[in-house]
Amino acid sequence: MKKTNEKEVRHIVLLAPPNAALLDVAGPCDVFARATDYISSHPDKFSGNYKVHVVSTITAKVINTSSGLPIVCEGNLKSLDYEIDTLLVTGAPNLSGNITDRAMVHHKAIQWLRDHHHKIRRVGSVCAGAFILAEAGLLNGRRATTHWACCTQLSEQYPDVTVDPDPIFVKDDNIYTSAGISSGMDLALALVEEDFGRDLALYVARRLVLFLKRPGNQSQFSAILEHQKTDHQPIHELQNWILEHLDEELTVEILADKASMSPRNFARVFVRETGLTPAKYIEKLRLETARRRLEETRLTVDEISGECGLGSADTLRRLFIRHLKTTPTDYRRNFRTAFV
Repeated sequence: MKKTNEKEVRHIVLLAPPNAALLDVAGPCDVFARATDYISSHPDKFSGNYKVHVVSTITAKVINTSSGLPIVCEGNLKSLDYEIDTLLVTGAPNLSGNITDRAMVHHKAIQWLRDHHHKIRRVGSVCAGAFILAEAGLLNGRRATTHWACCTQLSEQYPDVTVDPDPIFVKDDNIYTSAGISSGMDLALALVEEDFGRDLALYVARRLVLFLKRPGNQSQFSAILEHQKTDHQPIHELQNWILEHLDEELTVEILADKASMSPRNFARVFVRETGLTPAKYIEKLRLETARRRLEETRLTVDEISGECGLGSADTLRRLFIRHLKTTPTDYRRNFRTAFV
């Protein structure tokens, strides 16, 4: 592949409103920054790279965030003098409030979006940033999502938008919307994968210690993430290890040895910390991982079964029928992500 050159730089703009949620901005920034670092160190593997910009929706360059930590933007919308490849409107807690107040604060940014969105390859939002896209009319007639706590309000205020409260993120043509806070990182990872492939997206996910690279149509609520809420270091470290070794034999004895515990004590501690037995936890993790592979890859059912440590397609089929009441083939047909 040819080396990166300046003409192939993809300008990513994160549009930050006053009182922005810090992670809405910082999360996607870190995803694109880690991707940029890797591409820069492997110029022969890629035909482009990113340049990330944080831009204010108001005249002031300094934006106070909802957490109290200010962000110094490089400029505002008037200062843009380059072709934007991707624009993500970040969210703020007050964006789902009174529509008049929001329009008063952001009316120039909203008009700018109306005037310029057709010149941008991809336009998206993080969390409540969807309200700005909706106010600009970009979501009319489209399917969209936002933070689960704001979905009803988005639907009521913008009846021309088909609001789906469940997905992590939604792609409708070249318009992307994502759910609450950290889902902006999931969306950014999906955009990296769309641009430069799955391997780079997974590398970035590992660098940022993200447990799972979640597809957009996965629910905002993950059973496995729910059971990862442990501060007990040996179990926490073991959960990370299990994710990287799903294709191996994972008996209680093997896991206990990895955690430096006796099998009996390990089983007791694991249930206390996760609420599941080791066998049930691994089964759920293998199921969720298989779902993700079916949604976002072209791997065969046999290949996915092997990756997930299930041995055969028949075992995977029985697992899906037991838990999801459908076969892996039918599941893929109904839920494959738009990026595949």
